[in-house]
Amino acid sequence: MSIEKRPVDVASAAGFSVHLFTASGGAVAVLALYAAIERNFAACFAWLGLALFIDGVDGTLARAARVKVTAAAIDGVVLDLVVDFLTYVLVPVVALWRSDLMPTEASFWIGLVVTIASALYFADTRMKTDDLWFRGFPATWNIIILYLFVLRPPWVVSAFILLAAAALMFTPIVFVHPLRVVKLRGLTIAMTVAWFALAAIAIAENLAPPAWVGWGLIATAAYFLCLPLLRDSPWARD
Repeated sequence: MSIEKRPVDVASAAGFSVHLFTASGGAVAVLALYAAIERNFAACFAWLGLALFIDGVDGTLARAARVKVTAAAIDGVVLDLVVDFLTYVLVPVVALWRSDLMPTEASFWIGLVVTIASALYFADTRMKTDDLWFRGFPATWNIIILYLFVLRPPWVVSAFILLAAAALMFTPIVFVHPLRVVKLRGLTIAMTVAWFALAAIAIAENLAPPAWVGWGLIATAAYFLCLPLLRDSPWARD
């Protein structure tokens, strides 16, 4: 039976349940934050992986439940941004600060830059293009900092990567949304699944996985970074 033919209260319950599912990412963020503070970084990224999964599927559920009609009192877009800021920005920044990836003073100041830049990015109404690519680096610090934990480059290189990514948030270069961009969607979803599997292995190995896992993560990152070149233009349209 379609949702339109069900009683209004059932439809409303379905819509609110999706919002509740999205909001649960906030609780997951608290668990990840606690793990980061305790320097249990494998657990931290395991929780962040769960949050990434929730964020990946809640949009599909929201569209299926028609939350803009059935649970219109709650703005799902704002809710999603609030939770994403916790899991994509705040927790990874704390994990960086609590880690030994770079001197504490450097991680503190870089964390401030990342947080301020990300707050501006999350409030940018031009965040996505008409064809659903992200305009500029999409502030996925949970992914970048996971790479730094696994690959362990010199701290100066890590600092450069973080600052360069912060600057890329404000450029008109596009980055793929792995579920919503139509071009090569099937291959992109397959690469996303492969990335999740490799990241899970890395986390299970306490962020010190075999070399092939690191190379696999590099290969998947190369795919996502090069994908804009297969769009008609890697530059975002106004």
